[in-house]
Amino acid sequence: MSTPNTLKAALRRGDRQIGLWLTLASATATEMAARAGFDWVLIDMEHTVASEAEVLEHLRAAVGGTAEPMVRIPWNDAVVFKRVLDIGVRSILVPYVQNAEEAKQAVAATRYPPAGIRGFSGMSRANDYARDVGYAARASEQIFLAVQIESPEAVANAAEIAAIEGIDGVFVGPNDLAANMGYLGQPNHPEVRKVIADVVAPIRAAGKAAGMLDFNVEGAKAWFDMGFGFIGVGSDSSLLAAGLNGLVKSYR
Repeated sequence: MSTPNTLKAALRRGDRQIGLWLTLASATATEMAARAGFDWVLIDMEHTVASEAEVLEHLRAAVGGTAEPMVRIPWNDAVVFKRVLDIGVRSILVPYVQNAEEAKQAVAATRYPPAGIRGFSGMSRANDYARDVGYAARASEQIFLAVQIESPEAVANAAEIAAIEGIDGVFVGPNDLAANMGYLGQPNHPEVRKVIADVVAPIRAAGKAAGMLDFNVEGAKAWFDMGFGFIGVGSDSSLLAAGLNGLVKSYR
């Protein structure tokens, strides 16, 4: 963790940050994406089969690129936090955080005692195998922690979640939010879009970055204009599928 977390720094400045979702479990795809010019790439553990060992290979593939690697862990689990932090992950997205207490639990899992409950390892990739002697004292400075709000309950608690010290970003999960509002598969339903639009203000009022997911170019630009700071604008799997489908269609 010898280099600054560019994503965290950029969002604190108020810069817009575009990212790519990585779901193919391909380190080669990660390497290509990290060097394409994105500000961040997200390695997904929630909806893929990726293990911590595989995430490590993605991190190595991203070295030398422009994109800060973020990992969406499968759940708000202190053990998973500990394992991904020790392999060098420093930007984390936590799914389905419902309230301030759950947000506090996530923060605690990223901090060493007495500020939190993160277990201490004297030798890990995170501290450059004990070469970085000051790592433990300043680790939290470069950790970017974002939590996902994906239900009406979480939206109602957005201000309290965003206010928790140690939370750097609040990310709206549009598909799960739509499903939990009764609009399964309809993230662009007017009622869903209204709720998403309304949640930006309390997040920003707390001084935190608001995140979103929209693979439509004009849609993503509109969310940026509305105040979102970091948006996932595509995924490796969707881009591959679109390219393959388009190629076949051009010959049929």
